[in-house]
Amino acid sequence: MKTFTKKELIKKLKDVCKMGWVQSKRRANDGRLGNTLEDLLGITENNLPIPNAAEWELKTQRTNSSAPFTLFHVEPSPRALRFVPQVLLPKYGWPHQQAGIRYGQGERSFRQTLNGKTPTDRGFMFKIKSSEKKVTITFDHKKVGENHSKWLAQVERIAGLKDLEPQPYWGFDDLSNKAGTKLLNCFFVEADAKKVDGSEHYKFVRVLMLKRFLFKNFLKQMEEGNVLVDFDARTGHNHGTKFRLRSNALLPSLYEEADRVA
Repeated sequence: MKTFTKKELIKKLKDVCKMGWVQSKRRANDGRLGNTLEDLLGITENNLPIPNAAEWELKTQRTNSSAPFTLFHVEPSPRALRFVPQVLLPKYGWPHQQAGIRYGQGERSFRQTLNGKTPTDRGFMFKIKSSEKKVTITFDHKKVGENHSKWLAQVERIAGLKDLEPQPYWGFDDLSNKAGTKLLNCFFVEADAKKVDGSEHYKFVRVLMLKRFLFKNFLKQMEEGNVLVDFDARTGHNHGTKFRLRSNALLPSLYEEADRVA
């Protein structure tokens, strides 16, 4: 595969933005936009062919998307406990809506999107403990909505109504290392999207070059409720725990330097 400099990559990204609407050749999946851009750049998936490529990521997002922007995946500690499948699902999960239909009768689900300001209607949130340099997940049964009273009775029977024990957490160092690996520097590319005769088409409209991820800014966005922790697991499969940003417009705020290059 041909390599090119960062300057050459920027030129290729500018050329892609000048192409107007292009049809995606990829099958429907969550990564189709990014895959389409990689095809247009002539690079293999997740492999930027530039010097120090390990320090750069290529991130894409639809301009009209209201979905939170995924930053990275990382499971909570203590890792040895496999907290999501071994604790959250069996003790705090609920029957999957496809249990007995698509999945087995006993299939359970644990899908929650947590923030650091207000608990979910099932009583979960995360808390930043700066003195201990960690982010913990908490459960408060008093914050559970009345519509989940049957589920809460089940939790009381299985786990009791105390806080999570042991308490899952992420150390600041672990989060900083993960974010630094995935997000140290990145090219953030936005595209309009539309369907034509059932086929997805994209028009790449903006490229930002984001340099030097700042963990202190990441923590600030967590404190302000703009960073979310997303659990998406069922008995048969854990889709992974994601840290997400409420809006892609906030992404530049996580970096020391943000420049528009196209």
